[in-house]
Amino acid sequence: MKKDLQMLRASRSGVDLLEYQTTLKSRLTLSGVGVHTGTAVSIHFSPADSDTGIVFRRVDKGASGQLIRALAAEVGATDLCTGLGNPEGDHVATVEHLMAALSAMGVDNVAIEIDGPEVPIMDGSAAVFVEAFRRTGIVQLSEKRRYIRVVKPVRIDIGKSWAEFLPYDGTRFEIDIDFDSPAIGRQFFAVDLSPEIFAREVAHARTFGFIKDVERLWAAGYALGSSLENSVVIGEDHNVINMDGLRYPDEFVRHKMLDAVGDLALAGARFIGCFSSYRGGHRVNAAALRHLLTDHSAFEIVEATRRERGRRPEMIAVNAPVYAPWMI
Repeated sequence: MKKDLQMLRASRSGVDLLEYQTTLKSRLTLSGVGVHTGTAVSIHFSPADSDTGIVFRRVDKGASGQLIRALAAEVGATDLCTGLGNPEGDHVATVEHLMAALSAMGVDNVAIEIDGPEVPIMDGSAAVFVEAFRRTGIVQLSEKRRYIRVVKPVRIDIGKSWAEFLPYDGTRFEIDIDFDSPAIGRQFFAVDLSPEIFAREVAHARTFGFIKDVERLWAAGYALGSSLENSVVIGEDHNVINMDGLRYPDEFVRHKMLDAVGDLALAGARFIGCFSSYRGGHRVNAAALRHLLTDHSAFEIVEATRRERGRRPEMIAVNAPVYAPWMI
């Protein structure tokens, strides 16, 4: 399998590039419940200027609510979800599905107001967010978009898990999971990411869990809003107990890919390279991203520049400012 993957990587001829940053066309509101808190929450998305990035503000905190930037440096928790900010103060939890949808659908700048501590889980996937962004519309701004291009391999190992970034002419994810449960087992899924592929092949994959873990999670304050409406649940007999079954035969690994797309979106810019992981999760994803961004010899900041009308954009290295969203 590894040789086949290397051949596929080598055969890739290019990456679809956008020259300019984007934002949403108009304001958008969604409502739901937090999968861990179980509380009702509304989330409001507003268009934002170039170089704003993705920023959250807890409106339930009133005037004291601080802006929380969707960046790796703001990651405060990786237990069962990815949280931003100070868990003891202003924070927003379970951002990964939303961040995956924003990143994969090409939305660079959004101001997000949320009236609770957790992004609503919706149906447990990113599909509701994807459809909402498509319905609202995405518009181009005047400033150039920057990318993080991986120029040398970077790898981390945590116990039996590992993750690595490799140079690659595209944005590729290769996710390998391995569970003891026969309902999941070992599954592998890989794609070159684009808005169309994400919407069709990844966005509908739901979060999942085991019914044997429910009481332990409740006692720890997690999964209070989890249900068969927003989670794939594996029963004591190792079968999926949801009446509608799975959306994909390998929905479990596709959801792990969805999580990885969202976690890596916290780089603050899209990456050009290949991300691979084995037995990964939020903690591994966050550690791998931090390892990449702290090794300035492993990446360069580039812009897509079209030298002639009608020709494919080229990637041109640029001098990054002293402070930039992707810096730790």
